[in-house]
Amino acid sequence: MKYFDTHIHFFPDKLAGKALPRLREISKCQTYTDGTRADTLKNMEQWGCAGGMALHIATNAHQQTSVNNFALESQHHNIYCFGSVYPFAENALEEMARIKEMGLYGIKLHPDYQEFFIGDEGALPIFAQAEKLGMTIAFHTGRDPYSPHLVHCPPDVLGRIADLFPGLTIIAAHMGGMDMPQEAAKHLAGKKNVYFDTAFASHFLNPQELGELIHLHGADKVLFATDCPWSTLPAEKELLEAADLTESEREQIAYRNAERLFGITV
Repeated sequence: MKYFDTHIHFFPDKLAGKALPRLREISKCQTYTDGTRADTLKNMEQWGCAGGMALHIATNAHQQTSVNNFALESQHHNIYCFGSVYPFAENALEEMARIKEMGLYGIKLHPDYQEFFIGDEGALPIFAQAEKLGMTIAFHTGRDPYSPHLVHCPPDVLGRIADLFPGLTIIAAHMGGMDMPQEAAKHLAGKKNVYFDTAFASHFLNPQELGELIHLHGADKVLFATDCPWSTLPAEKELLEAADLTESEREQIAYRNAERLFGITV
């Protein structure tokens, strides 16, 4: 079966050697690539991955242009990319329009690293603009090692945003909430404009828990993902294959849902 990884990360070569060790120190997590695009591609090929969606993050207003230009430069072969905006940048809405014109596939928001809460009133124009432009937003959802005791994107608040912007397509990464599966089940499962991805799920869910959450939400709204370089295709594939799913459901999650959502052919 083909697998398309909808949640990978890499950095410009000149930054990877600095960024990845720092992030590894913060997260206390092992990494499986050197953080460059080339090494990421090499490992994906070794793992038998059919392609991937790179999610880039602008951690301040000054990074927006360079981050999104890098995303565009990186988008070839079997790699596709999300751009990013810093929610409180003066030109964030204009940059979103540029991201759309560039042909990137959405925007990634990581509230922990961008230092905002998704319920902040000042962030609402970003969600409204994405809805208006027909852009998907991928959120880091639930806990994060960067601020494990302060959840910037809790499932209940994201659920309210999904209701407030029904035309906005949301990817709630980490199965709707890293380390928060019960909250994800209660507040996000079943929402029509919300997708879950399986990024890093092997680190906080067992096969039974994963299967139950998938059935509750719907296999047609779950995307296969690893969170590479923090996890690997073999690890997340093993978890998915161990869950109580039909072969058709696994195929949907492995790549067919991504094809439909992003309009690509894997």
